[in-house]
Amino acid sequence: MRFVLLGPLGLIRDTGERTSVGGTRLRVLLAALLLKPNTPVSVDELADAVWDGAPPAGAASTLRGHVLRLRRILEPDGANRIVARDPGYLLRVANAESDVLEFQRLGQRAGAAIRDQAWADAAATATAALALWQGTPLADVPCQTLRDAWIPRLDQVRVQALESRIEADLRLGGHDELIPELRTLVAEHPLRERFHAQLMLALAGAGRQAEALAAYADARRVLIDELGIEPGHELLELQGRIFAGDAELLSPLRRTSEAASVSAAPVPRQLPAPVNHFVGRKPELKALAELLPEPATIGLVVISAISGTAGVGKTALAVHWGHQVAPHFPDGQLYVNLRGFDPSHSPLAPADAHRRVLEALGVPPGRIPADPEGQAALYRSQLAGRRLLILLDNARTAEQVRPLLPGAPGSLVIVTSRDRLGGLVALDGAVPLTLDLLTEGEALDLLTRRLGPERVHQAGPAVAELIRACARLPLALNIAAAQAALPPSRPLSELVEELRDTRQRLDSLSMGDATADVRAVFSWSYRALSPDAARTFGLLGLAPGPDISLDAVASLTAQEPARAQRALAELTRAHLLTEHAPGRFSFHDLLRAYAADEARRRRSAAEQEAALRRVCDFYLHVAQAGDRLVEPNRPQIELESPVAGTWLRPLPDGPAAMAWFDAEGQNIVAAQRAAASCGWHAVVWQLAWTLTTSQRRQGRLDEQIKVWRCAVDSAAHLADPASLIRAHMHLGRCYSAVGRHQEAIANLNQALALAQQHDDPDVEATVQLTFTRVLGQNGDFRRALPHAERTLALIRGLGQPGREAGALNTVGWCAAKLGHYETARAYCQAALDLLPSDDSNSKASYLDSLGYIEHGTGHHDLAVERYQQALSLFRALGADSDCADTLDNLGHPYTALGQRERARAVWRQALELYRRQGRGEDAERVQRQLDAVGGE
Repeated sequence: MRFVLLGPLGLIRDTGERTSVGGTRLRVLLAALLLKPNTPVSVDELADAVWDGAPPAGAASTLRGHVLRLRRILEPDGANRIVARDPGYLLRVANAESDVLEFQRLGQRAGAAIRDQAWADAAATATAALALWQGTPLADVPCQTLRDAWIPRLDQVRVQALESRIEADLRLGGHDELIPELRTLVAEHPLRERFHAQLMLALAGAGRQAEALAAYADARRVLIDELGIEPGHELLELQGRIFAGDAELLSPLRRTSEAASVSAAPVPRQLPAPVNHFVGRKPELKALAELLPEPATIGLVVISAISGTAGVGKTALAVHWGHQVAPHFPDGQLYVNLRGFDPSHSPLAPADAHRRVLEALGVPPGRIPADPEGQAALYRSQLAGRRLLILLDNARTAEQVRPLLPGAPGSLVIVTSRDRLGGLVALDGAVPLTLDLLTEGEALDLLTRRLGPERVHQAGPAVAELIRACARLPLALNIAAAQAALPPSRPLSELVEELRDTRQRLDSLSMGDATADVRAVFSWSYRALSPDAARTFGLLGLAPGPDISLDAVASLTAQEPARAQRALAELTRAHLLTEHAPGRFSFHDLLRAYAADEARRRRSAAEQEAALRRVCDFYLHVAQAGDRLVEPNRPQIELESPVAGTWLRPLPDGPAAMAWFDAEGQNIVAAQRAAASCGWHAVVWQLAWTLTTSQRRQGRLDEQIKVWRCAVDSAAHLADPASLIRAHMHLGRCYSAVGRHQEAIANLNQALALAQQHDDPDVEATVQLTFTRVLGQNGDFRRALPHAERTLALIRGLGQPGREAGALNTVGWCAAKLGHYETARAYCQAALDLLPSDDSNSKASYLDSLGYIEHGTGHHDLAVERYQQALSLFRALGADSDCADTLDNLGHPYTALGQRERARAVWRQALELYRRQGRGEDAERVQRQLDAVGGE
């Protein structure tokens, strides 16, 4: 079956019989599907064509009926011809079955013949292509929508084929015969400069030099009158050569014979060799495969911009994929190193790139124009009609790339850069592809391929540590693998030991060659930074924690947030920094080490220390403000004013403060370690204090122990004994929370002895209260009750109602645990009555105590009510640890009421929270409770 579109719509069977497609709507439907063969065409687009831009209501349903009728016309295989494909329908057509597809195939073959200077083949092929045209396309298809969209496009490729055929005929010496045809074409297409040029060539080659110059004058007049522009470079150059009596133009037979003796320019195959140990990158290879252009002359130049940090393997990916798809580009593969980030050369100018490509395409150096505009025009002309893969490697900016983009469809351009090339994406339609570090599995695969599976297996845990030390960066992994192979006997554990020293790690990851030296490769990106961005990058290497926020960067660098934001944006564009979450930035460990090295090299010790102190003060002061919002009735500590240059942004409320602690928790802990290493002992224990509430609510118990152990060490250096007392007290509480009771009691005894020695009832009351709670957590309520009563007595003498309420509840809780429920209810209710109305945290705790008392006295319904009230408050506060305990408690009155499914539900929730918080003993106990009621 053959489909005809290049003239009246036709359907010709293999018997030669022409089948009529009756009905105007069926003809439009067939034409719309034929114009996009083998491609799904949406229902909306088809309906818009069938009803010429005004589809009625219910058009989709009616369209299905038209499709069924068209399938019958296309029998015997109509059902296989037209198939439903989301979002509409697809018409299957082989190349030989469509005059449009055949025309495109012949046009490409003619273009290839011209590039090979096979003029006779080019003329014959182009003539055969043009013979397929039997009139105006879609002439009898009653749809202005299709005609307006497609006739200009189809006519454009017909005219291009005409130009190709005439070009070949001119090369074959047919100048006299072409003159009449070219005069007609110039009249029909007065603004098409190529036809004017071909007419001038035909006249000159026929020995009619004066007429050729007159043809130039006619062309110039038309262009000025119609467009107000002078002729382009081709016409100007041709006029000059004719005027000068260029023998090559005026002696075409000699020129033709010389051309025949010159072998065709070779097809360029410029891709570098692929890397030997390429691994992974399956998602990226799939994304690149989806860019392959259709084999047609109607379309767009397809561009992909691969960006990523230095050493991540951008070029390796592009070259690897380029070799895979090379057969799709029969006209060759071009490679240009734009040297955007080169240690020893300036970025390659577009004019130099043009010249290199033109020479690779066989253009004699003497024929390449000297001016950049002429070179660009010739570059685009040489690329027109070809299917080329063009790899523009190591680009600096979009402006460097843009002049190298083809002007005609069919080619695919792959650009690699350390910059994101946002302008190329926004203005030129480039598809962005960001290359990240290798996954753990890919990194292991790379080492296995390079070192062999047996050696990697024998290395055991050292392999995982090696991958971590190399930050999963392909360049670093390849260097490490090479070092491990020289000599072969060097064990991986020895290399890992060498890489453990972060200050020497970059020195170790070098093979003595600038391209195989991690530090050198990073430096090429660093040198391209503005002074602000370079300073920011270096100081970021000193910042504590796995990531950093804009506000923290502003404090670190002592510059206003807007200026810091500009520096961060530049670093992100250069892939020296990653914005892994909105407003949060990080880089891998090797870049961190390089940044820290640059800071130590370029910044004085005083400047480095000042930057670190500013960021520590930022975390300290914002954390204290956040702690006050989260638990407003908690006693506060006095802080010195932050050092100059620290930027503080207020937190609006408690939930925002908890969100801030969630995001910054690890950074604050890292800041505490940094402060300890600098000897800022007051800052160390103060940071521990500000973290207490948030860490308790988040259930980060092991981390709390480390924080307060660090605080104890620093507080011992301070003159104020209260700091050391608090540090021992909190460390004891933390030990108790994870079941390390002996260490808990030892620290609390030290805290109590110091408090009594210094005769400070306020501090002693706090220690006594903590002692009570720790003993209670250990189940020793008989020893706990006297501490609780001593706490209450001390606080009543201080005149602090909020703390007195807490002490009352603690006495009541101890009494309840000892079975003295009526005494307990009186104390706990008194605590609730005395409590300030805005203290939601304490209210939740007292309600939890009352829930326990009501359950113990058999008032299970009231116990459920009290627990649910407490749970609601704890959840609103984000207090996960307290939520877990209350959920655990709530299951017991549910069980007593026979509501076993509800008990199972709350215990499952408690179990999940306990496991997440690392509270193993509590999790085991709740699991036993679930087993007892038939739970999972």
